[in-house]
Amino acid sequence: MPPENHSVTMKLKSSRRYIVEALVLLAILGVTFGILGHFMGGKNLVRTIMATAHDLLLNTVFFLMGITVLAGALSKLLSEFGVVQLLEKLLRPLMKPLYHLPGVAAIGAVMTFLSDNPAIIALSKDGKFASYFKKYQLVSLTNFGTAFGMGLIVILTMVTYGQLSAALVGLVGAICGSIISTRLMQKFTLKSFPELDAPAAEWNGSEDAEADTATQAAVAAQPGVMAPARSPRRESVFMRFLNAILDGGKSGVDLGLQIIPGVLIITTFVLLITFGPGPSGVYDGSASQGVPILPWLAGKVHWIFDWLLGFKDMRLLAFPMTALGAVGAALGVLPTFSAAGILDGNAIAVFTAMGMCWSGYLSTHTAMLDSLGYRKLISKAIWAHTIAGFCAGVIAHFLWLLVSLL
Repeated sequence: MPPENHSVTMKLKSSRRYIVEALVLLAILGVTFGILGHFMGGKNLVRTIMATAHDLLLNTVFFLMGITVLAGALSKLLSEFGVVQLLEKLLRPLMKPLYHLPGVAAIGAVMTFLSDNPAIIALSKDGKFASYFKKYQLVSLTNFGTAFGMGLIVILTMVTYGQLSAALVGLVGAICGSIISTRLMQKFTLKSFPELDAPAAEWNGSEDAEADTATQAAVAAQPGVMAPARSPRRESVFMRFLNAILDGGKSGVDLGLQIIPGVLIITTFVLLITFGPGPSGVYDGSASQGVPILPWLAGKVHWIFDWLLGFKDMRLLAFPMTALGAVGAALGVLPTFSAAGILDGNAIAVFTAMGMCWSGYLSTHTAMLDSLGYRKLISKAIWAHTIAGFCAGVIAHFLWLLVSLL
């Protein structure tokens, strides 16, 4: 085929693809908002969307931003005065028996717990850090780190609802989920690609400062806990304390700003398909109204979620469904649940476990593995994490039942 004809053919195919994609998108939007508008009324639907987004911005986003600022200050303080390094050393003996990972991987759990999922990528790309791993272990860090993402913020948010014990139970569930996810990812990877059972990298430098190197690599985490800067002139303890809390607070502001799109867009849509009309049973355009499509679908198999997760009200499924894409957005539905009187200890425990473990993995796994150069393992990572996150919720539920009996 002449080059001119080939070019014309490619342009026609590209044009047709764009037309098909546009038509499919318009059809999906038309059906979705057509159904919502049919029950709510077009005017009320638009007013509810605007009112819900405005309410989330004022009463949820700024509340979460306050938590992220305080958590950021605490995280930087822990890093500045060596608590992060201490935790890494204490956790290191658990890495091999629990996760089949080198001891230095503990710093990844600490960093992602104090910041967010991408912190693990900054560590993985450090040559010396990677030299402690085999290839299949290195890629499993995507699952390992994600299971702890935004953990401190999730737990602090849950505690504000007066459920410290439930949040701690959820933390145990999330840790169990992280073990399941990491082990499954390693198993899936070795089964399909046995050639990855080889050293991930070589390092010719000294190997007696692994924690220090890993901590320095986390400086590139975004947003993340920053390792203390090494300067020739040592500052006073007071100035280190002051700089730590202020710099950490600034990173918390950045994280708070980053969760705004997820909370406003994803949470608004989830609320639209989760809750019904107002208390009077009439749609009037108020915030947090909608058509309970999600509870209706879940109600068809309600016994599964009731028995395994302890959810008596199927509206609670909105949290784990949202956490698939962004745990920050999932935290945005908590005030609505609290106002509806359905946020109990079991829900907090399950939400903490699934929120931490899933931590928006559908929106991060692809980018994280692609940046590591292992795009072919994305589906395996997602599948392993899906299983593990649900298991984390189940474990948290039954642990909460056990704690409730004591």
